[in-house]
Amino acid sequence: MNRLSAIVTRIEGEQNLHIISFDFQGVPLSMMGLDLPFGLEIGSHVILGAKPSHIAIAKELQGVLSYSNQLEAKILRIENGTLLCSILLHVKGIALQSFITRRSSERMGLVEGENVTVLIKASELFVLEVLDV
Repeated sequence: MNRLSAIVTRIEGEQNLHIISFDFQGVPLSMMGLDLPFGLEIGSHVILGAKPSHIAIAKELQGVLSYSNQLEAKILRIENGTLLCSILLHVKGIALQSFITRRSSERMGLVEGENVTVLIKASELFVLEVLDV
């Protein structure tokens, strides 16, 4: 499980749907969810989670995407399996793991030491823990 320490900067809601904005070391992130975690409010320190299978990787990214969570990263390690690759990434002093297909890794020509963009859909980011409660 990937873990990112962040601060809540905004909470928007309508009925049971919420869009929550965060500051992750100066990078804005956002999350879409149904229920607010207990004690979550603007200014709360949180640990965000993202499954490795929900982290996409872009190389030489251009244009505008609907992914609101885009983080610059460096590939630290690529472990190739028969069907999948585990890619270890360095983002703002922390390690993130992404699982992508081996075909995608080969098609993209990913190599260790290369800079890429990490993409996480707002619906795939979640609060693991509210630290201020």
